[in-house]
Amino acid sequence: MPMIRLTAPAGALTEQGRLSIQRDLAAVLLRWEGAPDTAFFRAQAWSYLVELPEDAQITAEDDAPRFLVEVTVPQGALSERRKAGLVEEATKTVLAAAGLGQDDALRVWVLVHEQPEGTWGAGGSVIRYADLVALAKGQRTDA
Repeated sequence: MPMIRLTAPAGALTEQGRLSIQRDLAAVLLRWEGAPDTAFFRAQAWSYLVELPEDAQITAEDDAPRFLVEVTVPQGALSERRKAGLVEEATKTVLAAAGLGQDDALRVWVLVHEQPEGTWGAGGSVIRYADLVALAKGQRTDA
């Protein structure tokens, strides 16, 4: 199941952006994963917002806010094309939530972590990617 975490300096997101960013990023991730838009899959797309305290993040150059999006998915869930689309759309989503433009895109980093088969567990059981694919096919609303 997918998980997405945005780490950002406190106050770097707009008020509206802060309210919507977690669901927006989860929806982006599910879309690029190709998961069906069902209550079950939406409930499994965990989204975290970690806000850093003041002065906790700077660069050697300046103290403009930087954003780190970390995505964890089962290995094999994202093709290279899907990873590229996810990175692009997640970047745009964060920029919009922070009230920034495309010129600030290098201030958003997206790291995709692929969880090897057999190393993801939920509900007390190991979750296999093939099981998720079969479940998704059974829940598809667009098929």
